[in-house]
Amino acid sequence: MKKALSLLLPVIALVGFSSIFIVDETEQVVILQLGKPVKTVTKPGLNFKLPFPIQEKITFDDRLLEYDSPPEEILSKDKKSLIVDNYVRWKIVDPLQFLKTVQAIPTAKSRMDDIVYSELRRELGTHDMVEIITENREQIMDVITKESNSATLDYGISVVDVRIRRVDLPAENEASIYARMEAERKRQANKFRSEGEEEAQKIRAATDRDKTIILADAYKEAERIRGEGDAKAVQVYARSYSSDPKFYEFVRTLDTYKKVVDDKTTLVLPSDSKLFKLLLDGK
Repeated sequence: MKKALSLLLPVIALVGFSSIFIVDETEQVVILQLGKPVKTVTKPGLNFKLPFPIQEKITFDDRLLEYDSPPEEILSKDKKSLIVDNYVRWKIVDPLQFLKTVQAIPTAKSRMDDIVYSELRRELGTHDMVEIITENREQIMDVITKESNSATLDYGISVVDVRIRRVDLPAENEASIYARMEAERKRQANKFRSEGEEEAQKIRAATDRDKTIILADAYKEAERIRGEGDAKAVQVYARSYSSDPKFYEFVRTLDTYKKVVDDKTTLVLPSDSKLFKLLLDGK
């Protein structure tokens, strides 16, 4: 009896251990009974099942996974060939459906590759190269993610994010495309230079017009001031002449001689000249 019990205890322990399993936070489990799924466990913790081989557990990853697709050639709307290198973030959201359809991660990646590439080719084919490279990439990838997710839900897979890592040109097309891009940039630069020169001509013309107006106004004002000065001078001369005509005549005579006589001038004066008498007598 003791011998039988000693033989039975290891079997009981083995059966007990095969009936208890722990689901980790990073896992989700499908329980199969005689090859058919009977239960899905998605919450972490201690769980029980019938001992093997009656029931067995299939474990799937519950974390966010990443799949790096190989670069593929895609044609844009403006007929440009692009080498697109993309990656996919995905998750198993229905382990039972995943087991029924694709069963394993390598098969799931193959299905996703077909679906995502199809959506990439369809969506990128509706956009020009410039939009794909710079302008609307974020919106384009959001559309591709949404459509890919709708297609993969049938496999128990949720596509969380599809992103383009890089976009290259085929080697045989790079030179011609770069040449066209350079020509386009030069055309834009020449256009900007032409517009700038036209604007500069307008500014110069406006400046010259303003200069002419300012000079004309200044000349007009100068002539007005000069006329007023001459009028006041005439008034002063008139008052001076009326108060003492002889003194006024004397001053005017000196002014005249001052203008016509210098160090190089020799004067021959008659004896009855007023200047001769002035220089001789001092009066």
